[in-house]
Amino acid sequence: MAKKKNDELKHKQDPNVEGLRGELTEQGICDTLEWNFMPYAMSIIVSRAIPEIDGFKPSHRKLLYTMYKMGLLNGGRTKSANIVGSTMRLNPHGDQAIYETMVRLSRGNGALLHPFVDSKGNFGKVYSRDMAYAAPRYTEARLEPIAAELFRDIDFDTVDMVDNYDGTMQEPTLLPTTFPNILVSNNTGIAAGMASNICGFNLREVCETTKAFIRDPKCDLLATLPAPDFPTGGEIVYDPAEIGAIYESGRGSFKVRARWRYVEAEKLIEIYEIPYTASTEAVIDKVSELINAGKIREINDMRDETDLSGLKLTIDLKRGVEPEKLMQKLFRMTPLEDSFACNFNLLIAGMPRVLGVREILEEWVAWRSEGVRRRTYYQLQRKKERLHLLKGLAKILLDIDKAIAIIRGTESDAEVVPNLMIGFGIDEVQANFVAEIKLRNINKEYILKKTAETEELEKAIEDLEKILKSDARVKSIIVKELDEVSKKYGTDRRTGLIYDHEVFVEETPEAEPEYPVTVFVSQQGYLKKITPQSLRMSGEQKFKEGDALSFSRETTSAAELLVFSDRCQVYKTKLDVFPDGKASVLGDYLPQKLGMDEGETVAAVCFPGDYQGFMLFVYENGKVAKVELSAYATKSNRKKLTGAYSDKSPLKAAYLMTEDTQLVLYSTEGRALIFSTAQLSPKTSRDTQGVAVMTLKKKALLHRVALLTGSGIVNESRYRTRSIPAAGALLKDEDIGNQTVSLL
Repeated sequence: MAKKKNDELKHKQDPNVEGLRGELTEQGICDTLEWNFMPYAMSIIVSRAIPEIDGFKPSHRKLLYTMYKMGLLNGGRTKSANIVGSTMRLNPHGDQAIYETMVRLSRGNGALLHPFVDSKGNFGKVYSRDMAYAAPRYTEARLEPIAAELFRDIDFDTVDMVDNYDGTMQEPTLLPTTFPNILVSNNTGIAAGMASNICGFNLREVCETTKAFIRDPKCDLLATLPAPDFPTGGEIVYDPAEIGAIYESGRGSFKVRARWRYVEAEKLIEIYEIPYTASTEAVIDKVSELINAGKIREINDMRDETDLSGLKLTIDLKRGVEPEKLMQKLFRMTPLEDSFACNFNLLIAGMPRVLGVREILEEWVAWRSEGVRRRTYYQLQRKKERLHLLKGLAKILLDIDKAIAIIRGTESDAEVVPNLMIGFGIDEVQANFVAEIKLRNINKEYILKKTAETEELEKAIEDLEKILKSDARVKSIIVKELDEVSKKYGTDRRTGLIYDHEVFVEETPEAEPEYPVTVFVSQQGYLKKITPQSLRMSGEQKFKEGDALSFSRETTSAAELLVFSDRCQVYKTKLDVFPDGKASVLGDYLPQKLGMDEGETVAAVCFPGDYQGFMLFVYENGKVAKVELSAYATKSNRKKLTGAYSDKSPLKAAYLMTEDTQLVLYSTEGRALIFSTAQLSPKTSRDTQGVAVMTLKKKALLHRVALLTGSGIVNESRYRTRSIPAAGALLKDEDIGNQTVSLL
């Protein structure tokens, strides 16, 4: 139906259609997305960005299959330009994209634990951002020996073959890998609306885990697969619970840090392994930035001494610097410690799915079992065909003189096969096979040899038929192949594991000297931090037109600040990131400084101090939430927390309180209510909806909040209530007082 509507629309908009030239028609945005964007999105998800169960994207698969067909598995190297050109028969994209794919699969680049391309020449380095690889006309390549495990069964009908884009040749839909390459090779892809980021694991550990899973699907994965493994080494800050959660869900993150050593004789630090997600240039740039900002003063010089022996970043230390403390500081402030975010998204039967490691193993074992069955069936059919020919030969050899007489007595060459069929009761295939036997082979030795081959074929056929009927036999074959791969290609782990309790933590981290400041925040979200000396010399505070002061507070330059936005998010920052200002400037615009979303504005700000006390949120529907301030304290340096307060009703006011006090609530129907915050129970969940405090009539709203002190109410007893919720009392003229709404 959608195709018919699309064709009609194209016909209407085609300026070459007679009588409709230049005619404009309306087209709905939903129809445009359905007809134009959705096919494109599905194409890049299925045919470009997301790997399949064999661990490859289409670009990888086409390149490796082309190299296999070129004889580069056992032959010598050839120019990369030759490989790129041949691959374009399967992959009709630019040569640069194909070459970049080959670079990533190469040993020289080092992006994979077990590379599939044996490279010669400059292929760049995965740990370098600026080290460019040479052009394909200068480099050479062939397949690595481990690539034989990708193509071992490809000629046994183990995978489906399809036509290439122009129908001139065929290519495999998947490569029949004998080991779970989907878990061994790192894979990253970004599609429309989804992404995939699969970390690599050690081949030997993956094979052992797969064998354990085949024996017991409920086995402990962490026992044989403790953590991912990266080609660049480094150390994983190991938390078994965190890794186990990633194994179960397919999503999560963990920290990877660099490896280093201290050369005491020369007073320098050598960093020889960095996280897989980092680059040497990014590390040096960040360290230089911190040195220029005065945040790191322990370093004399840092340089890149990477050479043919491997990566090495050297740091010259100043006198008296403790290397352990400096490295912990660098881990905290630079990419020398980075997080790897996992998203095990892969295509299963053409559909993208996020799977845990156990589910991936389940899918791979099922897929590999089907491949073994298809190979077994293919071999069975070939052996049956061979046995059929030999049985026909056996009938002929029982009376060879009769066969010779039939052939000699036949006048026409075309009648030889039919006459043999009639004379011995065999079919055309058998008769053709007999007719092609050489005269020299009609001897006793040949006859005995073929008879023995018949017996061997019958035993082999019987064994193959048993394999097809037995799941246990199929799985034992997979286990045997995994043992062979592990023994032949397995290597030790490159990435070490360091437990949380083994990580050095500086007891007294160095801090910048604190000094007193006064903070001013305007209603539109501009912040000024002014020192006492500058404040004494300043004149009137300057604000943007239409803006005004929201609140001011005396504090210190290192105080932590919580900024609540109108989208139920809270941003955490410290005052030391804001420069000292003057009264005559507008100040820093908080939404921009904190990286808020477009259109997001400041709803409230507060100084949490030691996170003792509570936040009080007053909503338009008359509800009030009392949230413990400790709910906003985090161990990690997270800059933004979502779900900072409830989004069920618009927020009217937010207060930070260290002790209970009394508030006045005003409704749009002219009522006021005084209540004590002690009447509310504190909650630990930030997004709690709170409890009803002020009962509102239909269409009435809570529109103003004020502290009782300073509210101007004279007749306090008139509006006070001992139990909530309550409607309050109609406001008298003498109690109207201050009309200002304050957000603290």
